Amino acid sequence: MHTRRRGSSDSDKPVADEPPEWSDVDEDAIEERVVELAEQGHTPSQIGLKLRDEGVKGTPVPDVKLATGKKVTEILEENDATGDVPEDLRNLLKRAVRLREHMDENPQDAQNKRALQNTQSKVRRLVDYYRGDELDEDFKYSYDNAKELLED
Repeated sequence: MHTRRRGSSDSDKPVADEPPEWSDVDEDAIEERVVELAEQGHTPSQIGLKLRDEGVKGTPVPDVKLATGKKVTEILEENDATGDVPEDLRNLLKRAVRLREHMDENPQDAQNKRALQNTQSKVRRLVDYYRGDELDEDFKYSYDNAKELLED
């Protein structure tokens, strides 16, 4: 969006209707592990990586949605284990705060000033998307609000 590049070509996930035979982990065990990892402070994407790499009771889970029929975020919502801010917005807020702190120390850095403007633009767009559902109706993005949200 905010770059001179044309985009990147990604590989597609293999088309599969059911999990592989070698990964025969119980759905309830997967859901318990997802909630346990969320309580330890892991984000949904980190949970997916941990399940892929470590698995449940030693058996890897290649795809949570194939194994359980639900996404990691859906499992977290059912068990009231979601964070206060969606993961994508939290990551952008972290980047914006980090860039702002850098700009306070280095006001002459024009390249990072532009990066901060672009990041703040993305944050505002996402805030508009989430306002009313995951965020308060009167939430406005500002450096102070972002810093406050990230401290929790």
